[in-house]
Amino acid sequence: EVQVVESGGGLVQAGGSLRLSCAASGFTSDDYGIGWLRQAPGKEIEIVSCISRSDDVTYYADSVKGRFTISSDNAKNTVYLQMNSLKPEDTAVYYCAASDWIIIGSMCGGNFASRGQGTQVTVSS
Repeated sequence: EVQVVESGGGLVQAGGSLRLSCAASGFTSDDYGIGWLRQAPGKEIEIVSCISRSDDVTYYADSVKGRFTISSDNAKNTVYLQMNSLKPEDTAVYYCAASDWIIIGSMCGGNFASRGQGTQVTVSS
């Protein structure tokens, strides 16, 4: 069974930084992807960033390009989301989600069937 566990959320002032971590386990192959999704109050969930485990190809939503960086430590089966220059509009619950297939191009596609419990990120102005 695939499991993911997020950590690292919190409260930060605008312009500050946070790093989220996602520990993944239970995969039977390296052909999977990890995505960071977020949901703000009253808004639909959106894919912020994702990464392919097999070749480290990455995707970023336009709203976070140049500010967020996704990376993978394969030895630790952990994916990180470094968030810099945070804005109040980044406030949301952030979820790590695993997909047993992933397509990365102008968008990120995957089933993201295994999702963590979420971690709150709050950016004050």
